[in-house]
Amino acid sequence: MRLSRYFLPTLKETPAEAQIASHRLMLRAGMIRQGAAGIYSWLPLGHRVLRKIENIVREEQDRAGAFEVLMPTIQSSDLWVESGRYDDYGKEMLRIEDRHGRKMLYGPTNEEMITDIFRREVKSYKDLPKNLYHIQWKFRDEIRPRFGVMRGREFLMKDAYSFDLDTESAVRSYNAMFVAYLRTFARLGVRAIPMRADTGPIGGDLSHEFIVLAETGESEVFFDQGFNDFDPMATQPESGTDLQPIVDQWTSLYAATEEMHDPSKAAKTSDRLVQGRGIEVGHIFFFGDKYSKPMKAEVQNAEGASVAVQMGSYGIGVSRLAGAIIEASHDANGIIWPESVAPFKVGLMNLTPKDADCTKACDQLYSDLCKAGVEVLFDDRAVGAGAKFANMDLIGLPWQIALGSRGIKNGIAELKNRATGEKQEVDLATIVAKLAN
Repeated sequence: MRLSRYFLPTLKETPAEAQIASHRLMLRAGMIRQGAAGIYSWLPLGHRVLRKIENIVREEQDRAGAFEVLMPTIQSSDLWVESGRYDDYGKEMLRIEDRHGRKMLYGPTNEEMITDIFRREVKSYKDLPKNLYHIQWKFRDEIRPRFGVMRGREFLMKDAYSFDLDTESAVRSYNAMFVAYLRTFARLGVRAIPMRADTGPIGGDLSHEFIVLAETGESEVFFDQGFNDFDPMATQPESGTDLQPIVDQWTSLYAATEEMHDPSKAAKTSDRLVQGRGIEVGHIFFFGDKYSKPMKAEVQNAEGASVAVQMGSYGIGVSRLAGAIIEASHDANGIIWPESVAPFKVGLMNLTPKDADCTKACDQLYSDLCKAGVEVLFDDRAVGAGAKFANMDLIGLPWQIALGSRGIKNGIAELKNRATGEKQEVDLATIVAKLAN
C-alpha cells in the first residue's frame, strides 16, 4: 500500500482525553476515532490489526473443534426472561423497543440465544458434544467508559458455548478451550496467565480469567515463575486427546502462586514469586445447567431419559486485545507490533523522493515485496526523512526499510528491527528474500 494513497490520519499531539498508552497510541497512529463515549470507528490501519487478531482467534477455535455461527446483535427480551436474567443483568444491558412495542435488547452476551438455537435442533446424546462460537459486536452500557477500546461500550468479542451430556465430558470441553486460549494468546505475541475468577453475572462454579502481562495493566498479579517457562505452542493436542495433564500443569502453577500468598509459607516460596500487572483479555466459564434447565435444553440419554445438557461459555475480547497488545508492547516512540498481528510487516521509506534513481529503486523494491507476498506500507510522500522515521516508529511495523540516494549508489538499504532497534545494511538483491522468509 502506498502511503500517499492510504487513509492514515496520524496525530503529532496526544489528545487530552487519552489517559493510557494504548488509547494515546491508537489515536495518534490513526487506528481509531471516537464516535460517542466508549464507541469507536476502526480506521484502515486499526481494522487490519483487528482482522489479524480475529483470524488467529478463529483458527484456534476451529482447531479446538468449535463451529462458527453468527448470531444477531439485537435479541428478544423473551429469552432473557425465560432464563431469569432479564431483570437481574443490570443497567449495563441496553433495553429497547421496536415499532410494535416488543421489548428487545442489544446483546451483551449470547448464552440465551445459543441455548435456544441448540434446544430447537439437538435432541439426542448421540449429537453431543457440540461447541458453537461466533465473533460479533456486543454492547454493555458501562457507567464510565474510558481507556479507549480497553473499556468501551461497544466491542468485538469471540464467544463460544459448549454443550455436553454430563459434567465429566463438559469439563473435557472446558479443558479444550483452556488450552486453545493458551495457544491463541501465544500466537498473538503476548504472555497470558490463567487465574481462577469469580463467575459474576454469567454464573457457575468454575471459571478462569486470562491476564495479559503489561506494565500498565489495570490489576496487580502475583504468579509462580514457572508460568514464564511454559510454552503453550509446544502443546499440539489432537481431537480426543486427554488435555487434563496440560491443565493440571497450569493448575499446579496456580496452586503454587496461591501458596505464596500464605504468610506461613511465603518465606519458603518467595524466590519463585513474580509480581506484575495484567489486563484481562479472556474469560471462560463452566456453569452446568444454569441456562439449559430453565430453558429446557434437554437431550435423551442412552437410557431414553431427558436430561438437561451441561454448558460452558468462553469469551475473548477481540477489540480489547488490540489495546492490550499495545499496552504490553510499546516504547516512547510508539507501538511495537508482534509480527503476527501487525497491520503490515514492512514499512518502506523513500528518503529522497526527488531523486529519480531512488524513486525508481523504491518502486521496484515495493513491487518485488508485494509479489513475494510481503505486506508492505510504502511511504512515498514528499515529506522530510525525519517525519517518515517518526511516523514508522509510531505505527510500529515490525521492519523498516530506509532507502536513499547514498544507499542506491552502493546497492544497499538500511533495515531496522522495530522491536530491538537493531539496524543493518542489506544488499538490495537479497532484502526481499530475507523478509519473505
